[in-house]
Amino acid sequence: MSDAYHTPALLQETLEYLLTAKEGVYIDGTLGGGGHAEAVLENITPGGTLIGIDADEDAHSEAHKRLARFENHVVFVHDNVVNLKTILSAHSVSSVRGILLDLGVSSHQLDQGEKGFSYRMNNLLDMRMDNRQALTAGMVVNTDDDAHLAKVLWKYGEEPHSRRLARAIVRRRTERPIETTGDLAAVIEDTAGAKYRIKTLSRVFQALRIEVNNELENLKHVLADAVDLLAPAGRIVILSYHSLEDRIVKNFFAERSAVSKRSAHPLIPDTLLTPQLRLLTRKPVTASEEEQRQNPRSRSAKLRAAEKV
Repeated sequence: MSDAYHTPALLQETLEYLLTAKEGVYIDGTLGGGGHAEAVLENITPGGTLIGIDADEDAHSEAHKRLARFENHVVFVHDNVVNLKTILSAHSVSSVRGILLDLGVSSHQLDQGEKGFSYRMNNLLDMRMDNRQALTAGMVVNTDDDAHLAKVLWKYGEEPHSRRLARAIVRRRTERPIETTGDLAAVIEDTAGAKYRIKTLSRVFQALRIEVNNELENLKHVLADAVDLLAPAGRIVILSYHSLEDRIVKNFFAERSAVSKRSAHPLIPDTLLTPQLRLLTRKPVTASEEEQRQNPRSRSAKLRAAEKV
């Protein structure tokens, strides 16, 4: 793979858990710049096909260039993976061998900065994964009341000073709109103080991104659909980067792999209690010390995997 691109977190571990055959259809539901997709295609071609899905049009531009040599084995879909069932139906695919989700914001999106995901650059407060949607981070910051802003910062950023920060944001926008990441960062820095600056900035920007893109609710929906679409012995691999995502994945895998018990209630079919998944990772897989040194973004990555029974 080209040195011009970032190496995805936990790449070898992802391949080991995801790939079970060199034919059939695999899904990369968070295509990004195509890092994981490239490695998957190197291992499944010429017999297999990858469907790469991403809501970010810019990501597709990067992925098309990176995956050009696999043009007969890759299908690009500009859509949100939350629409997975509809996407596969449109391509006449009824089941797949593997599904990969590398959650959160991509390295390309952070590095480019135009979408306003990073507080380290000064760009418009956008944070949309998909430019076709209306809601932006700027709209949330400049129109939501302080109660709702505090809820967003607490629920999606686990920010302990969510109320104080929300009040500060509302006060500042009465003077002038908060239009850029720099504007928002200045409010946060003034309120949080130097000691807690970086952690607070990270939590606030994470919370706004999740709110704008409805990420956690979409994840729950995708997980349910993914299990339905996996072929027997097909695998699902999820990489998450913060506790909110990982908790959802952990709980979902646990629920769907629970020991079956016959229902005592006439309205609950036994089929709903039958395990659908076999856990492949009892605990999340994390990056080695060596990988963390070479790729700092892998430090927070947690991989969980399961197999369809």
